[in-house]
Amino acid sequence: MVHALREAHRVLVPGGLLVDLRPAPEHRRVAIARGGREVHVGTMRESFDDDHAADRAVARALHQGWFALERRMRFGCRRVMETVAEFRDWVADFDTRRENPSHEWLALRLERALEAAGRGRRIVASGPLVLNVLRKRDGVRGAPRRRSESVRGAMIAIRPRRRISPACGR
Repeated sequence: MVHALREAHRVLVPGGLLVDLRPAPEHRRVAIARGGREVHVGTMRESFDDDHAADRAVARALHQGWFALERRMRFGCRRVMETVAEFRDWVADFDTRRENPSHEWLALRLERALEAAGRGRRIVASGPLVLNVLRKRDGVRGAPRRRSESVRGAMIAIRPRRRISPACGR
């Protein structure tokens, strides 16, 4: 991740913004939702080694003076699924990227819970996201050297003082 932050610093214009949006290192809770109520079924068992390494890389980039922290937010995100098969697909994608233990035990619990819940129910996986908005700083000690072939352009533009409303659903 340090390499990615160096590359982002290289390609951003002075004062350009970098948006770092990732799941927070916290276990996702899985529930069955029906009629405005949620019944907790289980909590996922993810590994957070990569998340903690990413947090350290961002802290290092800030310490080195490559970026200034404009805003840090934490907000909830809910992933809504209709079937256990959809849940298994989501977990399979999640697990391949992070090398997590199997969550088949949770899928089996969901199957039983869905049968008992009846019609109009959905599977909801929820957990927090972390958003860091970093502004590029130039001319500081320890900043990566600029190459002549660098691309000049912001990765994303956000008004730093404007409230960002989290929108995360299906």
